Amino acid sequence: MKDRQVEVVAGNHAVARVAGSVLVVAHRGRDKPTEDAPAVIALESLAELVRAAVEQQPNGQGALVARQATRWLMKHAEQISPGVPIDFGILSTAENGGVAIFLHGAVTAVLAGDGRVERYRGSDAAFTVDRVGSVPALGVALFIDDDEGRVPEIPAQRGIGWLVEGIAQAGGAIVWSDGARSRPAQAARPDTAEQRAPQHHRTPAAPLPTARIDPEPRQRPRPEPQPAATQASTSMLDSVTDQADPHEADTQIGGTNPAPLPDPDLQRRLEATAKATALTVKVMGFKCARAHPSDPRGAFCTVCGMPVDQTQALIEVVRPPLGMLILDDGMTYMLAADAVLGRDPEHSEAAQRGLIPLKVEDNSGGMSRAHAEIRLINWDVAVVDRGSTNGTRTRLPGYRDWIRLNPNQPMILVPGTEVMIGNRVLRFEPAAPPPFGG
Repeated sequence: MKDRQVEVVAGNHAVARVAGSVLVVAHRGRDKPTEDAPAVIALESLAELVRAAVEQQPNGQGALVARQATRWLMKHAEQISPGVPIDFGILSTAENGGVAIFLHGAVTAVLAGDGRVERYRGSDAAFTVDRVGSVPALGVALFIDDDEGRVPEIPAQRGIGWLVEGIAQAGGAIVWSDGARSRPAQAARPDTAEQRAPQHHRTPAAPLPTARIDPEPRQRPRPEPQPAATQASTSMLDSVTDQADPHEADTQIGGTNPAPLPDPDLQRRLEATAKATALTVKVMGFKCARAHPSDPRGAFCTVCGMPVDQTQALIEVVRPPLGMLILDDGMTYMLAADAVLGRDPEHSEAAQRGLIPLKVEDNSGGMSRAHAEIRLINWDVAVVDRGSTNGTRTRLPGYRDWIRLNPNQPMILVPGTEVMIGNRVLRFEPAAPPPFGG
């Protein structure tokens, strides 16, 4: 992205180009953004974050940018703009040479080329969008959504604008890739007649076809599940290792963030607990064509995603894992038994009662040793605040506001719900793949 033409689009927001990356931040005031506006302060702070990431990973900083931007949201966004969310997007270079996209809030990335237009909308995600894609034939753009959520199209041809470095007032930015010019490495002013001669411009591209939005699956297909005994011993703590992230669009699991490996000692303790406690609870349910136990309220199998005959009689089945908690750094916890979350839950009263201790690292000082519990109730997953000092908050998919839970009162989680304990965010997602395994 370093040598490509970046063209700004007219608007009242803040755009920057930093070390080859492109950032946009929404300015929500009616007046023009000033240097004291939260959008500009946020942009400068994010620019420093991106610059540092490029220095550390000059050949592909997308994953590092995503991790640091997620931490920035947790630690700094509220300080810069108290009570008002900061909507922003970042385009950077991925490790494979593609384009890394990170979005939060009312920002949309548009990829155009090869007769196809793809859109990733931050407003559709439970928290953030974190995606990697191939560089499109025409260009990729970041636009701030308007008040009605509308997003402009990428023009059919490039303009003459070129943002080399720094900040500009704009509504978005386009990174052109189809026939993009290479900026000479010499001084900006031409010194020879040959340099002063006008450059040849390629024939403008044909107008783009009507945009088509291809819906992404809520999560990528998972392998056929193991038998219950094997799954109980291996699936209680699952590490997402191939570019997984808890904050993708449409609450997907793929992303640029590589997840850290779980602590081996804790892994062994969890597996031992799983063997004794998980996958032994019997509930009333159905079985799909593959004989998997399934929630009778759903039309598709809880395990494999295949259709379920809902005319069959209810039978007693061994309950499978009911979903997973995805931490903001990519760690994934499979939910097959009740669990207690906190910064040091292993020695808690809940752990003594047999709940699986799930330790969550947090340096903010806002997380209790045993902060909250995850309880599996029949076919539902509920979160319960244990009377923690700073409380437990949840946010339903599609909503921007966090709701503080009443202590010791369970709240049923629906897929995509986020849970905040201390300074960390977890998202609840079902364990099964999309219907029909697609």
